[in-house]
Amino acid sequence: MSVAVRFSPADFEPVTARRQLQVSSRPSLSYWQDSWRRLKGSRRTFASLCAVMALGAMAVAGPWVWSVDPAAQDIDQISQAPAWPSSALIVPPYTPWAAVTATPTQAGDVVTNLRLAEPASTQAVRLVWEPVVGAAGYVVYRSVYDTAPDRALGLPIGEVLGADQASFEDRLDLEPRRYWYSVVVTDENRAEQSAYAALTVDTVRTVSAGDAELRGWVEDATVLAPGDQIDLPYHPLGTDYLGRDMLARLLYGARVSLFIGVVAPLLFVLVGVVWGSAAGFLGGRVDQLLMRVADFVIALPFLLFMILFKIAFGIGPGESGVFPMLVALVLLGWPSTARLVRGQILQVRQEGYVAASQLLGARTGYLVFRHMIPQTMGVILVTLTFAVPSAIFTEAFLSFIGMGVAPPTPSWGSMANEGIRTMLSHPHELLFPALIISATVLAFNLLGDGLRDALDVRMRGRE
Repeated sequence: MSVAVRFSPADFEPVTARRQLQVSSRPSLSYWQDSWRRLKGSRRTFASLCAVMALGAMAVAGPWVWSVDPAAQDIDQISQAPAWPSSALIVPPYTPWAAVTATPTQAGDVVTNLRLAEPASTQAVRLVWEPVVGAAGYVVYRSVYDTAPDRALGLPIGEVLGADQASFEDRLDLEPRRYWYSVVVTDENRAEQSAYAALTVDTVRTVSAGDAELRGWVEDATVLAPGDQIDLPYHPLGTDYLGRDMLARLLYGARVSLFIGVVAPLLFVLVGVVWGSAAGFLGGRVDQLLMRVADFVIALPFLLFMILFKIAFGIGPGESGVFPMLVALVLLGWPSTARLVRGQILQVRQEGYVAASQLLGARTGYLVFRHMIPQTMGVILVTLTFAVPSAIFTEAFLSFIGMGVAPPTPSWGSMANEGIRTMLSHPHELLFPALIISATVLAFNLLGDGLRDALDVRMRGRE
């Protein structure tokens, strides 16, 4: 049974007259615009990107901003911990001090009236005391800790022989800090008595006017008089075991470490892209041959070839092996990128637009560089960001074991190698290079993880 349908004139009115068309309020975005939007949306990834940019700016402009010679030694501030700016007191030049002798008038096994002959300074600490009848000599100890709780007298810094000896001068690596001095009496058998006399001494940093001018702290020493104060060079991150500025060495070391960490990945990723693209597009026997070569290179031991390259380039012990390290990373680091790009090319080669381009007469180079590689650019960028921290860590490891950058050229790895010698007494010499290596590796890893999420097309359907 048919049903009659009746239409009214309103049914034939234009659609726009009755209802508004739905217009998308979201503008059309390209692939890279949408990737940048997703990248900025992740706070962790965007923060890591800012950290990477800050590291690059530190390596480029840091040595210009902090223009301190990384090889200059400040012998008055060796292994200085991070501190506020300090000053020094101008004193007369050092003059030898004659030993003080006195007739022993006191019996017993411990000296008395242990005191300073003059105010203590980093130039010298001069001790005097009342000698003991029958003593064969005296041993002087110095400690940076209080000796009272457990009788830890510290370092024996000198011994004076003779009962009438009543003085001792200490000039051994004095720093502006508090010391505890102890004097112990010895008998005719050179055996030390159990009792001791102790004195707490606070030393003041001093320098003569001539030394201040010689070290470049002042321009004209004639305007200085004993008792004046001068400002010393400031080391915000302290100094190393040779008195070199840690901040300056970290900034200059960033150039070496980031040069290896960025240039080497750029080169071997480029080699891997070309190799993998050729293998994936050509296929067949060429693909098998190229990938077997990549498998062979992967099996080669990196450390062994690093040693061979150093010998081949004539770099001996104690010399920097930056160039052999760069060559070894490029020649042995590309296979992983080549295998990854090959897999992407094999997938993209099956797309319809590639077959359409071939039917239209497109050449192989045009197809690879115009269509296929741009489609794998996201994977390439992610691979590059993950390769950078690996190269930085490799440089740090090789410099740490003495096969990379050799002193006095600073790099983060060589600084960590030097800092481990004084790790217990001056931990900042190891702490700062280790922290900046860790922060750099973490920043690049987080950036690579964020780029993978932002550039992966399959992740976009999950939003």
